[in-house]
Amino acid sequence: MTTLEANKALARRSLEMWASGNSDDPAEIFTADYINHQEPAASGGVKGIDLKTWRSVVYGHHRAFSNSTVEILLQVAEGDFVATHWRFTVANTGTYLDRPPTGRTISWTGVQIDRFDGGKIAESWVSWDKYTQFEGLGLIG
Repeated sequence: MTTLEANKALARRSLEMWASGNSDDPAEIFTADYINHQEPAASGGVKGIDLKTWRSVVYGHHRAFSNSTVEILLQVAEGDFVATHWRFTVANTGTYLDRPPTGRTISWTGVQIDRFDGGKIAESWVSWDKYTQFEGLGLIG
């Protein structure tokens, strides 16, 4: 497997960590000093978070959403970077942003750009369609 193909596979694994029941070890995927830049952050604004905080966000997602799947729509790799266009589909079966579960199944899309260092993801930039997610949950009209 070429380095570019290996990086694409690792980028897919990082996104699949959001899926229900995934048990991948983040230490196999991310550098110890990993930084994730979320735009927009679910709680508002733009956030740069470390690996420990990122893991807590992912586990919070698992508590709020079941039947989570991620579909890879497109991946492009060049040099130390992989860009992935994805679609999440989830069922809101737990509390999310202090709101009770809706029971709705929703989908939204986003793009993640990962920078690799030493065969692991060192930094990610994520832009996702918060509006579609919030509209699907009935949080905005």
